Amino acid sequence: MSSRTLPLLFINLGGEMLYILDQRLSAQNIPADKAKKVMNDIITTMFNKKFLEELFKPQELYSKKTLRTVFDRLAHASIMRLNQASMDKLYDLMTMAFKYQVLLCPRAKDILLVSFNHMDAIKDFVKDTPSILSQVDETYRQLIEMYTPLSSGEFQLIRQTLLIFFQDMHIRVSIFLKDKVQNSNGRFVLPISGPVPHGTHIPGLIRMFSCNGEEVKRLQFRNGGNYTGVLREGSFEMFGERVIKLGTNMYSVSRPVETHMSGASKNSAQQKSINTAPNPLAKEELNMLARLMGGMEVQKPGNADSGFRVNLFATDEEEEEALISRPDEFSYDVIKIQATKNHEANAELVKIMGDFTEEADEPCPLSASSKGNDLLAMMDGL
Repeated sequence: MSSRTLPLLFINLGGEMLYILDQRLSAQNIPADKAKKVMNDIITTMFNKKFLEELFKPQELYSKKTLRTVFDRLAHASIMRLNQASMDKLYDLMTMAFKYQVLLCPRAKDILLVSFNHMDAIKDFVKDTPSILSQVDETYRQLIEMYTPLSSGEFQLIRQTLLIFFQDMHIRVSIFLKDKVQNSNGRFVLPISGPVPHGTHIPGLIRMFSCNGEEVKRLQFRNGGNYTGVLREGSFEMFGERVIKLGTNMYSVSRPVETHMSGASKNSAQQKSINTAPNPLAKEELNMLARLMGGMEVQKPGNADSGFRVNLFATDEEEEEALISRPDEFSYDVIKIQATKNHEANAELVKIMGDFTEEADEPCPLSASSKGNDLLAMMDGL
């Protein structure tokens, strides 16, 4: 497992979230000034300096529940509100889109180019707001400094860590199904055509060498695909042509997007409800969550009329039906956390701590009260 995976996971999922929200705000005819405020507020929160300092620290990848809680808070960082079913659908679309991108990356290193495509789009969202743009540029510099020196092996470890994180997620997405890149069981179809990765040759030739390094024989074979020559390598600088299209906005052409639980995912949910493995990282996950929450500032609507709700479904009835039919394993409460010194507000974090510890079959060495005190002390120090 790579300790450098979390920043890439967060930035790419955040980029996908912004694509989806931008499309839905437009589809629901939200006034331009309110839509712009939503995007600006979310991006400002997403690239908060304290938040990113915690994010870029080397650390293991934490659970889906912890990460989901962070994105719940991020999605509600402005005047926009989402019901639970819409938040579930938003998170499904985000995760499945990035899973598809990770699977289709020609090289493990190209995950960084996918990240830069997301960053380029985020910069475009805030191009008219210099203060937010400077935050995004600083994150760009951190990404380049941290990831461009890594070896191919280190990127392969990052890719494998991401695929392990996504391996049990098989949500069917209408765009992928219509484009025939996803099967009805929620699994993606890997292509056997197109350009080969940069630095490689079209498969179909075996060369044999002598002990002196001289080529002595060649054998050709049918590769079973329709491959083409490699494209030029994309730019890993702050400005440049990325070449790879993974990570660009697939919602730029307006079309409805639906998600459905596959049979495999439903069965997985039932099995997990019976065989829940102990979670030895419960305390560490909560401590990370407390630090991340402390770095995120949530904007509260000034009055009741200024806020509005966004629905990711075609109708309210569809949204209600989706909430009822969704398996409990794949549905999360939308958690509202005030990361302040107010102990009444911090009680929410203690409640989340209880949720984590309930998942573990084995008791943790520390009592719930001592864990809560650790969290509250940490929150007070932020």
